[in-house]
Amino acid sequence: MITEVRGVAAPARFSRLADAMAALLKTLDALPLSPDQQGYFAEFLGPSELQSIGHRLATHGEVRALAFLDPTPTVVRLYPVGPGTPQ
Repeated sequence: MITEVRGVAAPARFSRLADAMAALLKTLDALPLSPDQQGYFAEFLGPSELQSIGHRLATHGEVRALAFLDPTPTVVRLYPVGPGTPQ
C-alpha cells in the first residue's frame, strides 16, 4: 500500500493495509486540522474501517479524501502498489 498526503509527506510504502492506515492517521494527527477534520479522519481511517477501506480499494483502486490546511485543500490518498509504482 502507498500512502500520500500531497505537499506534506512523500508517498510511503507499507506491506499491510492496517499499517498504512495507522501511519496515515499519525501523519494527519500531526497537521493543524480542525477538530471536526481530525474526528472525520479518525473515523474514516480508524481500525474498525479496515474492511470498508479494503473494499473501497478493491472496487475503486484508491481511497481519496481532502484535508483543509487553512483554506488550502490537500489530497490524502491510499492506493495499492502496482505496476509502475516507484520502489
